[in-house]
Amino acid sequence: MKYQEVMNDTKWDEIRLPMFEFPNNRQWRTKDIETDYLCHWDGEWFYNFRSGGYKCIEWLGIKAETVEIRHEVLKILNNIHVPGEVLGDVIRVYGYVEIGKPVNYL
Repeated sequence: MKYQEVMNDTKWDEIRLPMFEFPNNRQWRTKDIETDYLCHWDGEWFYNFRSGGYKCIEWLGIKAETVEIRHEVLKILNNIHVPGEVLGDVIRVYGYVEIGKPVNYL
């Protein structure tokens, strides 16, 4: 499969900074596009999220266990206008998508 990058460092930082300031610590995990590695859930947005850069993030998952939290996280992501979707209690933001596959924006 071939992928196209749909996010850049600026957009990832636009997510990282407000999530760092979010009143309730939001857990996140990423999937690496090159190795398929799925990291463990983490809550540290300021240093850990940007550790190693953003170039290999296929997708970012953000836990949003309640309707209120989901609404607040989606409000942040909507202001940034990022590619993604809601999958149950996880909001997924895509760094890469398959070429030719449609993607929705939050």
